[in-house]
Amino acid sequence: MHASGVIVEYNPFHNGHQYHLQQSKRKSNADCMIAIMSGPFLQRGEPAIVDKWHRTRAALQGGADLVLELPYIYAVEHSDYFSQGAVRTLAEMGVDSICFGSEDGNIQSFIDADQYLSSHQPIYDQALRTFLNEGYAFPEASRLAFQQIGFPQDGIDLSQPNNILGLSYVKQMLTYHKRVEPLTIQRTSSNYHDETIDSRIASATSIRKEMKTEGLSLRVKEALPSSTVDQLREYKTRTSIWHGWEHYYPFLHYKILTMTCEELREIHGVDEGLEHRLQRTVKRAASFEEFMKALKTKRYTWTRLQRTLVHILIGTTKQQARQLLLDTKPAYARVLGMNTTGRNYLKQQKKDMDIPLVTQPQQLDHPMLDLEERASISYYSVLNADSRIERMDREYKAPIIL
Repeated sequence: MHASGVIVEYNPFHNGHQYHLQQSKRKSNADCMIAIMSGPFLQRGEPAIVDKWHRTRAALQGGADLVLELPYIYAVEHSDYFSQGAVRTLAEMGVDSICFGSEDGNIQSFIDADQYLSSHQPIYDQALRTFLNEGYAFPEASRLAFQQIGFPQDGIDLSQPNNILGLSYVKQMLTYHKRVEPLTIQRTSSNYHDETIDSRIASATSIRKEMKTEGLSLRVKEALPSSTVDQLREYKTRTSIWHGWEHYYPFLHYKILTMTCEELREIHGVDEGLEHRLQRTVKRAASFEEFMKALKTKRYTWTRLQRTLVHILIGTTKQQARQLLLDTKPAYARVLGMNTTGRNYLKQQKKDMDIPLVTQPQQLDHPMLDLEERASISYYSVLNADSRIERMDREYKAPIIL
């Protein structure tokens, strides 16, 4: 059996994701589609709207054959580490290709960009450090550094988030896993950050924004497969919420104000005196939105701050992150769900894998899984007692099988 991988968050799984899976399977000619998906917290430093189990079921019903979990330490990171964790895990699973969505849609553009960057790497790294030291946030510093090395104007647009991620995926494949073929599918209709639903293929951002005020409105339902609508409705019925940062603000408020500056400085992402700004700002903010607007600066982007706040919520220290991120080989591959095709692929592939295959976290003793457990505890902490117990109990059970 031949497999192709996709790197996803599915927050929530929408029509564009279903199109991506269908086109990826066609383009790769794969027998099995493997999705590696972020767990409770996402790359932009946000809680997933519903838990990974409901998102996994929607993915399996929407075209994925096997769903793996991208460990928290990679999932809540910038593009380089995010892609490292995802690409290397998929490579260990034996995929022949990885297909990502992009605004560009031409894989040769990404290969050319990677080759150009590789040949100018020292100059780029120096320029990036200079712009960061001048106070620019990483995305802007990176864009300016690309300009500094004379990156071709007709190359891929590196101001677009999916192109930035795509270039990181391609770099991982071409540098460390040359037998895995990079493929890309052009995004259709909506842009990544579009905030309004204008067609049946809408951005996840616009869908979540409408759900926040209108619930499962007609426009939301038209942008989602019926299986996703069912999963969203079921989760809300079971737990009474769709997760958002405001639910966590009382916990975050408490943690920031009860930690010492020394303790805050030990948290992953708290750098350059940010601990003082955090404590000073949180005292005056009545909501998460108000807190973020007061906290954000030119240097600290909304996304970077949110990732840091997730680490504060969970208690991820610099030392823990450094130890786990320096390990270039994935510690394990955790299965969240599969159908018959995915199950058959696992039977075929398991004997050739060099890393443990985990179907329940208690099967392996590893600090990455310990951190995963803390992330789940934090994620479910905002639920009522019965829902919290039920959802945490689910964390230790077997994967979903369709």
